[in-house]
Formats: sequence, structure tokens, C-alpha cells
Amino acid sequence: MNDFKKAILGLIIFSSTTSFAQGNYERSMQAMMKGDYKTAATQLEKADAKTPDNAHVLQMLGYSYFQNREYEKCIATYSRLLTIKPSEVSAYYYRGIARLKIANDPKESLNTMRESFYLASLKDFTKAIEINGDEDAQMFQNRALAYKDYAIFKSFKVKKKEEKAACVALFNNSIADFQKVLTLQPLRKDIIDWVTYDKAQIASLK
Repeated sequence: MNDFKKAILGLIIFSSTTSFAQGNYERSMQAMMKGDYKTAATQLEKADAKTPDNAHVLQMLGYSYFQNREYEKCIATYSRLLTIKPSEVSAYYYRGIARLKIANDPKESLNTMRESFYLASLKDFTKAIEINGDEDAQMFQNRALAYKDYAIFKSFKVKKKEEKAACVALFNNSIADFQKVLTLQPLRKDIIDWVTYDKAQIASLK
């Protein structure tokens, strides 16, 4: 996902030969290259109104909403994109992060809905890994963080033995994904620290 700006540049080049990309779409791409995602979103909304269900417009609009921290709009836009392009990895990836952001912010989500956002986020990251293969460390890192955050959320309410076991399983899933990152990018201190954290949380549940 670190090559997203290259993808934007590619779409700008592609846009010069496609009629839908003139006007609003073209201006939105220029704004994105400058990091002006608010202008980009405004222009892309206009382009979306003119050319509904255009995958290129939806991809860039979803990303603009993501950068603007408009996570609910981001989720809705990427969901639309996935009805057109069910194998679009970036849509699962950014929708997964957006769902995790909402889950981790109680102000943005009713407490009763937080679990559904965690589960949906994990499902998105898993689907992205399934499509993209197992060589993208960033995918595993984000799923590991989602498992960790979901486990912490669940651990606040644990009372029964089986509930503790469920939390331990989530922390172990997080550790497994972090270990996958370390096989791809050895000696990353931040990841090693997260593994240590997960293990400490498991110990506290026993």
C-alpha cells in the first residue's frame, strides 16, 4: 500500500485517454498528488455523480475519504467499489483500517456496535491477504493490530473461563501475524515490542 501515489500517477496518465476522467476527475488527481484530499474528495464526488459506478473514481474517492478521516464514507465507497471489482485488494485494506479506526474510537461508534466493526475489519484484512498472497508485511501487521485491539476490547468484559480462553486465542492470532511480519522484516523493534505486549496480556488472563 506504500505505492499508492504511484498508482495515482498511473491513473492520471491513464485519464488522458479516457473521457470519464476529464474535468472533475482530472482536477481531483492533481489535488491528490499535492496531498489536498479535501479538494480531491469534492471533485471526485462530482465525478461520481456524472459517472456512477466507475471503479477508478470510487477507488480514489474512498482513499480521499480515508485521508480526510471520514471513515464511514470511506467504508461505504469501498463497499460500492467491491461490488464492481470484488478482488480489489486496496479496497479491503483501507476499508479494514477504516473499520478498525471506528471500532477503536467509542465516540464514533456505539459500544454495542464496536465488536461488529472489529470482526468486519479482521474479515477485510483476511480477504486482502487471501487475494494478495502472504508476502505483504503491512497486511499482516494491520491484521495483527486488529486481533490485538479486539482482544483488548473483549478482555474488559471477561468473567468466565471460556471468555478468557477466547481472548487468549485472539492474542495468539495477533502474535502469529506479528511473527509473520518478522519473517519478512526481521529485527523490527516495534513488532518485537508488540509480541512482548501480547504475551504479557495473555499472562494477565491466566
